[in-house]
Amino acid sequence: MSRIYATYEIETAHPLARAAEMMAGEQSAGTFVKVPGETPELLARHGALVERLTDLGPVAEPSLPGAKPPKGGPPQYRRAEVVLSFPFENVGPSLTTLITTVSGNLYELGPFSGLRLLDVVIPLEFAAVYPGPQFGIDGTRRLAGVTGRPLLGTIIKPSVGLSPAATADLVQTLCAGGLDFIKDDELQTNAPHSPLAARVAAVMPVIHDHAQQTGRQVMYAFNITADMDDMLRHHDTVLAAGGTCVMVNLLSVGAAAVARLRQHAQLPIHGHRAGWGALSRHPALGMSYIAWQKFMRLAGADHLHVNGLRNKFCESDASVIASARECLTPMPGGGYTVLPVFSSGQSAGQAPDTYAALGSVDLLYLAGGGIMAHPDGIAAGVTSLREAWEAALQGVPLADYARTHPALRRSLEMFGAL
Repeated sequence: MSRIYATYEIETAHPLARAAEMMAGEQSAGTFVKVPGETPELLARHGALVERLTDLGPVAEPSLPGAKPPKGGPPQYRRAEVVLSFPFENVGPSLTTLITTVSGNLYELGPFSGLRLLDVVIPLEFAAVYPGPQFGIDGTRRLAGVTGRPLLGTIIKPSVGLSPAATADLVQTLCAGGLDFIKDDELQTNAPHSPLAARVAAVMPVIHDHAQQTGRQVMYAFNITADMDDMLRHHDTVLAAGGTCVMVNLLSVGAAAVARLRQHAQLPIHGHRAGWGALSRHPALGMSYIAWQKFMRLAGADHLHVNGLRNKFCESDASVIASARECLTPMPGGGYTVLPVFSSGQSAGQAPDTYAALGSVDLLYLAGGGIMAHPDGIAAGVTSLREAWEAALQGVPLADYARTHPALRRSLEMFGAL
């Protein structure tokens, strides 16, 4: 019988082996006290196992409040890496039960002053129920008409407040600049000032007109985040209008809703991770993106945001690149790769470093303010992004390329890359 493997970093003042056993019991067949029916046979079949325990050394003080150290003497806190395995029989091919099993109540256990899910290995049995991304990298490239380079895009800014007509006017300018991809902001869904149906009706004629002139349709990701029935209806509105992408705020709707949308969808699902910091910002709590993105790939997202280099948030460049590489790494059994989306404070200046660090052109590179705030206007902002990636792919230093490309030069001056 297959097993599910989950790797954690823990912090506790309790003996490490005992703490790991508490985790295993809490998330499988045990609890804080022996109960009737907890037979050796049941535990042998359904109990989680401590597969590996690695002592990472002491810490001076607890990372998180509320921990309950053992009685007697001053507590001595230590960190450790723990690998637990869970019988597949406990979970079945259920994504929601999988997430509950490998995380769930673990975060609230009193003996721990830190607990973070680092990674998870999902057995092949899940593939029978969850086919994963429908379009992924190749399907997205086919719909966008882009090969051999990153997809370049932007976010509608201001994030909220534009009417459908004003949004369409902005889209016209962005399309003319040569972008491959445009998306709604995560905050813009079906608000009274810009209903989804009205926004689709205003934007798609602009997209189609541009496609007739150029032979290539810009991919627009309409944010359909909503309750389940409304989300499916919004997808159908985009599809009927000839759109080629929908966007969902993954944490807001949950894994089960993403999986249901994947069953229904005929368009790529652009997965935004709004709210991710609540799960990840404290290094002693929550989960690694390495683990979380696997759940979303299984559910069926085709694109996943990974932040960006020198971003406006708190994430390190090393973490961003590790997340992007993981999106491009097949899961056990092969497949389920998705397009990593670089965003957050991006402009022309990060292009060469992004390419050098990732070592791949399979990415979507989004610049909002990096385009909209270009000193020579939006069209020049789009041009600067395209020129930056031309330089990166040709191996020409940005400063050298900027000497003969004024839009790029102005962007580098504006955003401090020169």
